[in-house]
Amino acid sequence: MSQEKAKIHSLFAVPNKADDAYEKDFYAAPEPDDEPEVCPKCYGSGMEVVPGKGARRCECRKQKSHTNLLDKTRIPKRYADCHFHSYRVMNPSQERAFKYASKLAMEYPAIDRGLLFMGTVGVGKTHLAVSILKGLTERGFTCLFYEFGALLKEIQDSYNSNTQTSELKVLAPILDAEVLVLDEIGASKPTEWVRDTMAHIINTRYNDRKLTIFTTNYPDERRAERDETLEDRIGVRLRSRLYEMCRTVPMVGDDFRRTFDHVTPIKKR
Repeated sequence: MSQEKAKIHSLFAVPNKADDAYEKDFYAAPEPDDEPEVCPKCYGSGMEVVPGKGARRCECRKQKSHTNLLDKTRIPKRYADCHFHSYRVMNPSQERAFKYASKLAMEYPAIDRGLLFMGTVGVGKTHLAVSILKGLTERGFTCLFYEFGALLKEIQDSYNSNTQTSELKVLAPILDAEVLVLDEIGASKPTEWVRDTMAHIINTRYNDRKLTIFTTNYPDERRAERDETLEDRIGVRLRSRLYEMCRTVPMVGDDFRRTFDHVTPIKKR
């Protein structure tokens, strides 16, 4: 395809936020400076010609495709900076968890068993779960993140007692996602409805052999007499099912968030 005949598409539309920007007639012809930025490799066609090798998908389209996939994962903005390279290993349990997480991100789908990150608050469970999703998204897999309490609230808010259509619509992407992270499982009060909903999600993904990653603050063994275990929160049957679906990865350590108040002050020049 010649450069003259190549179809020009706008790749990234960036609004003009300058203070002296002026309003123009909506139908006014574009001025020279208003021409959209065009990829110099493919000239907007999406295909670049490599001498001696032929045509291939342009890098600009790959980046755009990755951005779209990442947006669809529903990873909260709070975890935008969570990556494997930003995870701080403080003890052997966190190092072991890091190795399992990075191996899954690199070798899936050869690895068809998920992970259950189990530990106290602030040890990096969600950080590693999000890092896995980002790694798999970069490789082109469709992934989804949900905090379990937020998912239950979304189902309750959209519930239609007459048709249940809304509930099924909310659950559909959870059940269909190629890779799913359910964060904070067991955190919601274990009512009969909560357990039934949880059982439906876990059993469906189990039967469909869909990879699922869980995080929880509840251990398998009681730390004190009044403490609850994960089995107490989700029931014996579901805990048994998770043993088969996921490798349990215990994590210990101090709450990393407590270090936020001990930031070294910026030195004045």
